[in-house]
Amino acid sequence: MILELADIRIQPGKQAEFDVAIQRGIAEAISTAKGFSGFTIQKGIDTPERYILMIYWETLENHTVDFRESAAFAVWRGIVGPFFAAPPTVEHFSLLAKSN
Repeated sequence: MILELADIRIQPGKQAEFDVAIQRGIAEAISTAKGFSGFTIQKGIDTPERYILMIYWETLENHTVDFRESAAFAVWRGIVGPFFAAPPTVEHFSLLAKSN
């Protein structure tokens, strides 16, 4: 299992609209992608324009190749991209340990 962590900064004052858009983008573009296993979205309290999107993929290639090179990626960016203040920072992680 691979964790994709996207640190997203949006334009000030657009939080309510982005809250809807990011969930729509996941439902319409990401959730049906090959290897997609789930997601979590965290909203910033101290920095309300900051969101942390965590997406779980079966393999790294499911994100970097299967999704990123698909038409669904363009749909995703079309839905959420207009809100970005800067391009998101995206990194991938593998699980070392977890609690029960």
